[in-house]
Amino acid sequence: MFKTVQEIGVYIHRFHNLDLFQQGWYQIKISMRYEDSDILGTPTRVVQYEAPELGYDDIYGVWRIDDRDNSFSTQPFRIKYARQDILLSILISFTLSPGKYEGLPTSAVILKFELMHAPITEYGSELQASLHSSPAAVHEFRIPPKALLGLHSYCPVHFDAFHVVLVDVSIHVSLLKAGSHTPSSKVPSHSGSKAIAGGSTDGSSRALGQVASVVVKPHMLVKALVDSFNTLLEDLQKLSEGINGAIDMTEFASRMDGINLFHPILKANIGTVVGDVSEELPQNDFEKATATLELQSGLLHTLSDDDLLNVFDFLGDQVFYLWNNFLNFHRANNRKILKYLRDTWAKDRRAEWSIWMVYSKVEMPHHYLNSGIDEPSKNGVHKRVSSLLKLNDDPAQIAATRAELHRRSIAQMKINNRFIQDMYIFGDPSRIPIVIVERVMNAPRRTFSENSYFRNVDVIDKLGSQTGRSSEAGKKPCGTSQPQKGRELKIVVFVHGFQGHHLDLRLIRNQWLLIDPKIDFLMSEGNEEKTSGDFREMGFRLAHEVISFVKKKMDKVSRTVGLRNIKLSFVGHSIGNIIIRAALAESIMEPYLRYLNTYVSVSGPHLGYLYSSNSLFNSGMWLLKKLKSTVCIHQLTFTDDPDLKKTFFYKLSQQKTLENFRHIILLSSPQDGYVPYHSARIELCQAASWDYSKKGKVFLEMLNNCLDQIRAPSSEQRVFMRCDVNFDTSSYGKNLNTIIGRAAHIEFLESDTFAKFIMWSFPELFQ
Repeated sequence: MFKTVQEIGVYIHRFHNLDLFQQGWYQIKISMRYEDSDILGTPTRVVQYEAPELGYDDIYGVWRIDDRDNSFSTQPFRIKYARQDILLSILISFTLSPGKYEGLPTSAVILKFELMHAPITEYGSELQASLHSSPAAVHEFRIPPKALLGLHSYCPVHFDAFHVVLVDVSIHVSLLKAGSHTPSSKVPSHSGSKAIAGGSTDGSSRALGQVASVVVKPHMLVKALVDSFNTLLEDLQKLSEGINGAIDMTEFASRMDGINLFHPILKANIGTVVGDVSEELPQNDFEKATATLELQSGLLHTLSDDDLLNVFDFLGDQVFYLWNNFLNFHRANNRKILKYLRDTWAKDRRAEWSIWMVYSKVEMPHHYLNSGIDEPSKNGVHKRVSSLLKLNDDPAQIAATRAELHRRSIAQMKINNRFIQDMYIFGDPSRIPIVIVERVMNAPRRTFSENSYFRNVDVIDKLGSQTGRSSEAGKKPCGTSQPQKGRELKIVVFVHGFQGHHLDLRLIRNQWLLIDPKIDFLMSEGNEEKTSGDFREMGFRLAHEVISFVKKKMDKVSRTVGLRNIKLSFVGHSIGNIIIRAALAESIMEPYLRYLNTYVSVSGPHLGYLYSSNSLFNSGMWLLKKLKSTVCIHQLTFTDDPDLKKTFFYKLSQQKTLENFRHIILLSSPQDGYVPYHSARIELCQAASWDYSKKGKVFLEMLNNCLDQIRAPSSEQRVFMRCDVNFDTSSYGKNLNTIIGRAAHIEFLESDTFAKFIMWSFPELFQ
């Protein structure tokens, strides 16, 4: 009979607790189905690779297969503390009958993970009932049709913002001939099998024997098996080379000789490496004998049904042989394969997520202020802004329009690749944030020449990098060379905003931990419930908090493996960025400035509210100043001193708070009405460019002071990026939050998709 079956292997390696709020019993439930039908995948094989590394009290019960919904559930395990690892090491194979599909897969498969939870006090039947009542969180993935012919991919499962875990999963897919192997009887829903290292148990064979309800075209199935064969062989070769491990293919080459029986329908291209091979360095089996199949499709229609069946059976046997070879290879090298697939996954994210990201490069202007020009010229043209383009256009509106046009184009895309698609992102692609990444190319320190805005970027970069290396070399103090051995201590400090909570930035922290699990992080609490005072006092408290934390970590590392180097990074939200800069301006922080690495500013008002166009928000600020006399609000609005050059923000711009960072990333949103767009991006605003008063001059001086620090020479090329995050506001509705622009300001804290895009696209900035 001409029947095929889809086999999908789900290997669960590890459950890692990143940010679960509750202790208790947890369990992973897995099921799958075709996207456009009610055909369910059936668990047919369960293999326990290793005994779970759990204590007696950390595991209860066994894994189970439920024939009511064809799902598989892992054994329940207990989570007691943060960053806890549970090694599960279990492979579950599901099979799906193509049913109405006549050859090449045309429907995607939806893979569903459910996180089940029960209180830590429950045991026995109460525990099982509680676990199976309803899931605490659900995460779905889509395996597109192209991937159903063959796929080996890493698939991290994170669930949602309130159940942030990392389940290390790899997915392995192949199209097989139905009946290639005969599984044993199904495990009933009320029983399970004890996890025995190296043991395996087969479940239902219903999907294997299911007969398609329509007439299947045999030549289409033959073509599908040829494509599956070639895809599987290519993937096996990549895996073998990727982990530097040989797969035993001795029998495979002899099997391929049988292809000649079907000539000229099938052609096998078998290559042999010519040359002497040293016995000490044996060749990879794929280098000794490789084969790809070419199908003469036009001749298939000339064959009888019996001949087609012979071809189909032969191909099915070859694919099944390769699939079994992979399963044995995976069993012996599962950790190496998982690492290889994880590294490949990380490299592929930038390509996949570029759908929602727009990249551009711009030159950093030399300066925004020409010396001695404070008045308009006689003909009414103001020289100071003569080279700025389209000053009549609102930059925030331009950015929002650009993002909206890109969002509309995404809605019309047909995305069908071989990547496993995260349904949080691909479920409704038009609702995902659009991120416009602007890489700012560095320029020499500003001069006061009138025509010095845009020069030859190649010359600028070359001179900048040369002067950077020489200048920094002179700055390094003697006797500060670090020993080569020991640990590199990486610390990231997260600082909340006005009336914020120390866990506000936890989603960004979690993404950073996924990229680099070795970081130590400080969720600053020093200013919690104290953000209404003077920025200087808040900065002083943060400086002491950071120094205490760094010293504690330094002492611990020095006593154990030794300290090789320190990388100190900061992430701030809203006025938390001003607190960070105020802390860096403190003299007690000076010894730590040379360790500064990455700075991520999330909607930070770096230039204050000297030019703020949000009248509703400005009214609220005015009330805070009048009714509560909030000091930081006076500082933000430059009313803390009659002389603008004596205000806090002007003096802060003169402090070298940005100069020592290797990487600076400014996140802004044109939808954010709480922070002026130009202030979050540290760039010129339209109102200031045409303001000839002292106020305009002071603003431009502050802007130049900040940009001079970013232009300052450094030992390495400094990365300076502006990232515009444009959220989908269609679901917000019309309310006070959206009218005053608070919704987008808070969305930075409640969504991590934008952070995932940026951080995984530029992982070198976060390691």
